[in-house]
Amino acid sequence: MASKRDYYELLGIGREASTDEIKKQFRKQAMQYHPDRNPDDKKAEEMFKQISEAYEVLSDPDKKAQYDRFGHDGLRASFGPGGFDFSRDFTHSADLQDILGSIFGEGGGFFDDFLGGGRRRSRTGPQQGADLRFDLEIDLEEAVYGSKREITYPVGEECGKCNGSGVAQGSHRETCRQCGGRGAIISGGGFFQVRQTCPICGGAGTIVTQPCKECQGNGRMKVQRRIVLKIMKGVETGSRLRLSGKGDGGMRGGPPGDLYVVIQVRKHELFERRGDDLFCETPVPFDIAALGGDIEIPTVDGFANLKLAAGTPTGKVFRLRGKGIPNIEGYGSGDLHVRVVAEVPDKLDSKQKKAMKDLSTVLNDSNYPAKAAFRTQAESFYARKEALKKEAQ
Repeated sequence: MASKRDYYELLGIGREASTDEIKKQFRKQAMQYHPDRNPDDKKAEEMFKQISEAYEVLSDPDKKAQYDRFGHDGLRASFGPGGFDFSRDFTHSADLQDILGSIFGEGGGFFDDFLGGGRRRSRTGPQQGADLRFDLEIDLEEAVYGSKREITYPVGEECGKCNGSGVAQGSHRETCRQCGGRGAIISGGGFFQVRQTCPICGGAGTIVTQPCKECQGNGRMKVQRRIVLKIMKGVETGSRLRLSGKGDGGMRGGPPGDLYVVIQVRKHELFERRGDDLFCETPVPFDIAALGGDIEIPTVDGFANLKLAAGTPTGKVFRLRGKGIPNIEGYGSGDLHVRVVAEVPDKLDSKQKKAMKDLSTVLNDSNYPAKAAFRTQAESFYARKEALKKEAQ
């Protein structure tokens, strides 16, 4: 991962670049390095893969945030230890298809090949459905204990009335006269040719003269799909759950795409999460902090007793092993870090005030070592000030 080039450098943009600027610059680079314009040029082919990878990361807000913070190493959670895999991790393929399709026609040619076997988006043969993304917010409790969530999301499915053809019953698609059934119009000649999607048939090579009334000739319908999702213990913000075959339905017998559920864990009022560890602050009555005693600490398994020694200072942190978040890969659990904060009593009645005053009369500096140390440090500061004044005279 260390040898990979910076994604911003590859696309020739700054880190503050907008989504439109990222897309515009990728389009420019794709025009230059696309293998269809550089036949048998392995360097151009490799460069095209690199800029496509850069676009996939920088066009995705979550991946971009990970990359901005941690660099290439931060993407291992999304791409796995083997790095970027076009056949598995290219979740913005439909977006990139649109960009390249407007340049080269029919989806971008070479892009279909390196995206992986079976992923070519043929206009006439079986076509795999698009991958979908669903952002799911969960509570910290669900990340700790796991849960089941029912989600509903829209998917594209073949029209049942026309079986995805878009043609009314009893009719058929006709060959497009504009492109002669090729689905694309080729202009230019010799070494340099430009291939553009046919504007009449949209690259299908055929047109519908009598559209299906159910889907208006689209061949697809938007339907709501409801599934029950299992939330595993240990998931965290950015965790991506892949549900194979739960994306958009395929066309002409093609397999469905996948659904990627991206987790966002809400902030919790009691615990703060850092990796598999939990952190919390607990108020302690000042008398227990001074004299020592037992306090109750909230943990993922219920309240636990914590014994404080006499004179426990505010801010002291205690570590309870194994009381954090369960590791998502099954490697035990994190720890709970508890910071104690001495609480000053409030709303004292006259009797309590008298008791506090009586106590103050018998206490001295030796009972407040931190205060005494602070005073000593301040006096040392002022002594140094006076010495410097004399040296300056």
